[in-house]
Amino acid sequence: MAEFVTVDRGVAEGIAVLRIGRPPMNLIDLQVALEVAAAAADIGGDPSISAVVVYGDERVFSAGDEQAELAALTPEHAAAIVPDFQAALNCLAKIPQPTVAAITGYALGAGLELALGADHRIIGDNVKLGLPQIKAGLIPLAGIRRLSLLIGPAKAKDLVYSGRFVDAKEAAALGLVDAVVAPDDVFASAMRWAERFVDGPSLALAAAKRVFEAGTHGHDRARTEWAELFGSEDQLVGTRSYLVDGPGVARFTGR
Repeated sequence: MAEFVTVDRGVAEGIAVLRIGRPPMNLIDLQVALEVAAAAADIGGDPSISAVVVYGDERVFSAGDEQAELAALTPEHAAAIVPDFQAALNCLAKIPQPTVAAITGYALGAGLELALGADHRIIGDNVKLGLPQIKAGLIPLAGIRRLSLLIGPAKAKDLVYSGRFVDAKEAAALGLVDAVVAPDDVFASAMRWAERFVDGPSLALAAAKRVFEAGTHGHDRARTEWAELFGSEDQLVGTRSYLVDGPGVARFTGR
């Protein structure tokens, strides 16, 4: 039983809400990261889920790393936990369903690293984001590559090297987030985004996510994923429906 992370499948049909609940600031230590990863794996294996909303609460998504835990680590312990910790912070990218991070208050350090693995990020217009690990004599464990791919190496280096925070306006201008809304509308906006994928072509969406995640090998991965979709029920229904009725009419089953 997880202590700080819950999965709610009852908010809307076909949508899972993965919540981080470690008040007051939802700081991420190894336990929280592993609980998020376990929840993500559980959601990813549930064919009834079409999309995922990742959320903290109305006040804060996550204010970052648990510095008390990091300060106590020995070099040996750090080396021992780093593979699992890094994999956990990357877990949202491994979920086959589309994912959206609904960000309130702060997304800092490991919190932002986690959100960078989502497919879409929606923030309130009062949110602060950043990767301040450099100010603790550390570096982001999982966020450097994703940030660089998202906003470009030069802008990513500025954020990582300085450890500075950015406000909502700058985050949008950088391309760090996809939508800025009123603080009270963050969760509802994320739900509306997720609802678009309910009863969608889940096999094709999962294949597309794997191609994006393949990075520089994505071109080769796309060939494999494309070919393997043929013969699925969704591909047969989808292509025939597109031919006869045009796009957007097919009813997919995930098989």
